[in-house]
Amino acid sequence: MNIKWNSTVRHTLMIVFSMIMVYPLIWWVGASLKSNAELGSPGIFPSVPKWSNYTDGWHAIPGRTFTDFYLNTFGLEAMVLIATLFSTTLVAFGFARLDFPLKNLWFSILMMTLMMPSQVLIIPQYAMFHQLGWVNTYLPFVVPHLVASGAGGSFFVFLLIQFIRGIPKDLDESAKIDGCSWFGIFWRVVLPLTQPAIVTIMIFCFLWNWDDFLGHLLYLNSVDKYTVGLALRMINDAQSAQEWGQLLAMSLVSILPATIVFTFLQRYFVEGIATTGIKG
Repeated sequence: MNIKWNSTVRHTLMIVFSMIMVYPLIWWVGASLKSNAELGSPGIFPSVPKWSNYTDGWHAIPGRTFTDFYLNTFGLEAMVLIATLFSTTLVAFGFARLDFPLKNLWFSILMMTLMMPSQVLIIPQYAMFHQLGWVNTYLPFVVPHLVASGAGGSFFVFLLIQFIRGIPKDLDESAKIDGCSWFGIFWRVVLPLTQPAIVTIMIFCFLWNWDDFLGHLLYLNSVDKYTVGLALRMINDAQSAQEWGQLLAMSLVSILPATIVFTFLQRYFVEGIATTGIKG
């Protein structure tokens, strides 16, 4: 009886706290279907759902639709992901497997950049990119990731270093006997075994860049290059009489890609975090 009672209390508390956590999302869904007049009503869901909030919100910005902004965002995400995976895997393999002069010094500098607040770099980075003529292009987001210095680059390198160190070096020796070069070992042996860590990096990189409103606001000036986050801000400016239902509807739609990515890849995410740093 004590075991059943404890189980009942534990599950009841979990359900209550889960409902508290989920309630804002439920309210968000209901509010996205309301008109301005009904938005202040006490009920969560409207008496008559206003589904037109989604269609009208999709076309709320004159001359543009959210299709254009989603294409811009996904294109930018693809370039950033490719650049991040290319640079971080190579740098991490070098630190984890190769010996080169001042290796410990460079690793210490890498750790120092990991501890540096990103806000400190905003002004010097903007001044540098402005002098290079990269403002209002996607280069300030892609090029830093090519050298593993973009948002989260140091963390991704550190994560991969710890994961690669857990791969037995006997596999490297076997590959050398078969005639593999260091790049062959990286490409044929190490890279396939780091799949969980790579997927973890992809999830972090996707989410962080999807939510990077400040960076997009600083460097993108033309509407034809705007991402979804900047488009949501434009809804406030595009209408003199604000339709809050449309804004809430588009905000809800904007989180769907990140939710879908995490839902389908969370198994690899948990595996990558759990196995990082475990020695083989």
